[in-house]
Amino acid sequence: MRMARSPTPGLLISVLLVVIVLVATLRRSESPRQQRLSTHAPASETGRHYGAANQSGQDGVFGQAEKAQPLGGFCETIGVTCSSVYFAQWVPPDAASCSVVMKSGYQLPDPRCTPGGIDPSVTVDTLRDPRWRTGCIRNCQTSESEKHIAYAFYNLPRPPVNSGADQVCELDHLVPLELGGADGMGNIWPECGSTRVVLNERSFKIKDRVENYLADEVKAGRMPISEAQHGIADDWTQYLEAANRYCDSGGRCGRGRR
Repeated sequence: MRMARSPTPGLLISVLLVVIVLVATLRRSESPRQQRLSTHAPASETGRHYGAANQSGQDGVFGQAEKAQPLGGFCETIGVTCSSVYFAQWVPPDAASCSVVMKSGYQLPDPRCTPGGIDPSVTVDTLRDPRWRTGCIRNCQTSESEKHIAYAFYNLPRPPVNSGADQVCELDHLVPLELGGADGMGNIWPECGSTRVVLNERSFKIKDRVENYLADEVKAGRMPISEAQHGIADDWTQYLEAANRYCDSGGRCGRGRR
């Protein structure tokens, strides 16, 4: 009987090289966002990261105070980075543990679940810079799909149709990005409005008016940025009367992204 030959050393080396090349190819094909998520540091003084199921059932990573990461292009040239500093200690709440609060007929988020926060790299000078765009920090810390976990926090169903005249909810930054609000989950909540009123009179559209008013007040030097950021986080409805006067006098009544 002929005995089976053992693999030669040369053949084993060839197989090993093929495996190494395949692994390297797979790592290069990983998306930049996947690489960023997979390389987050463990809990430390500069940041704590928490896993939570997003809308697709995957694990999402949310930072309480994520270490600033520079963005590309003109955003980096004007000193904008991606980080969150919350106004109160925050950890991801349990599902269905959050409830909205009604004030003056409009919704406020649960302060335990959505304390609000800022990106400290965005200053008054940043807001006044003509190159500034909210796109510099939009979705820089949590993706659109990750933000949908806020519906579960507040025990609200995700609207199956939610655009145009049929929009009933907005995954809103409590401190808006145009005021230097954080993109982390401690600053995100599902703000929903009654379908008994037209779109522009729903809660999230009225809050847009307040956001525009405050941003213009800050840029004009009539209000400190910290006062505006903390004020809108505490109770955005306190500015309704002033925002309505601002709108009636020709201010930006609608959504004011830039």
